[in-house]
Amino acid sequence: MPKFSLKISAGRNQGASRWARFEESLRRTIPTIVGLLASVILLGNGSSVCAQTPWPAGKPIRWIVGFAPGGGTDIVARALAPEVGRILGTSVVVENRAGASGTIAADLVAKSAADGFTFLVGHSNSNAIAPFVLSKVPYDAARDFSPVTYIGYVPNVLVVHPQVPARNVEELIALARRQPNFYTYASSGVGSTQHLAGALFSRITGTQMTHVPYKGSGQAITDLLGGQVNLNFDTMPPILEHVRNGKLVALAVSTPQRLAQLPGVPTFIEKGIVGFDVTNWYAIMGPKALPREIVVQMDAALQKVMHDPAIRPKLESQGVQFGGARTPDEFDAFIKAELAKYARMVKELDVRAD
Repeated sequence: MPKFSLKISAGRNQGASRWARFEESLRRTIPTIVGLLASVILLGNGSSVCAQTPWPAGKPIRWIVGFAPGGGTDIVARALAPEVGRILGTSVVVENRAGASGTIAADLVAKSAADGFTFLVGHSNSNAIAPFVLSKVPYDAARDFSPVTYIGYVPNVLVVHPQVPARNVEELIALARRQPNFYTYASSGVGSTQHLAGALFSRITGTQMTHVPYKGSGQAITDLLGGQVNLNFDTMPPILEHVRNGKLVALAVSTPQRLAQLPGVPTFIEKGIVGFDVTNWYAIMGPKALPREIVVQMDAALQKVMHDPAIRPKLESQGVQFGGARTPDEFDAFIKAELAKYARMVKELDVRAD
């Protein structure tokens, strides 16, 4: 019996010794394993964060507007930019670089680094019309940009200063026919949609009017309100309030149907002016070769803001018509179609830089 007890005791002692050595080994090994696992987790999280936020907080994103403050492009950009910045975790700053029908701004963006910090508030003037009107455009509108988001379009509205003795399209046509080149129409620049609209209106109606280009709708509207020019084919955002308070008189809108914001104003089609296919569209575009990740994330933020019930009605009240190209690829196809359309129109109208 004592012998048996001695064996048990010895076994226990040996087992205890082996367990102690195992525990010591665990104490030495576990911190290393935990450290490695923690490193892997942190690296994984870090990669995820970088994928989600390519824009570091504190460095603003620039949206370049090719027209002076106060025009339709500027109004739309400033309505969207703050909320897009909030979603992306940084600020979005609207910067105006007016002149040459928006081509100064477009050229700046085309030559910027494709790092996601500089975008163009694209416009039909700079990205579809100007290449066929201006003698030299320093970028390729079809190749030098990365389409991101098509925002929408706004109708053109024919407005006259109250001193012009015309309260409908028929009266304006009669006046212009009696006095060729006497009446002046403003635009946001040579090759702008307002310029083409005036030229198209003149051809369809058999009238002649004098074109007066500006660096943006804001300046054009200021002179129209002051009576320095007689009329304009401008977009709704900068003129709507002036029409409502009687400072300008609206004669026709370019949409197929009347607008809810101006229910008493007829369409050009109602007045027998068919084929008035000139619209201002707005979009966000980056330099060419913009990483797909940045395109997707900027587009997602914009789509969210454009469907925000606190923002969308405000833009719709200004006449912005949403819809159309819904993805970057659809937007790319839309631009190509617009370039083809305006190439034909400019040739038919024989519109060139003054």
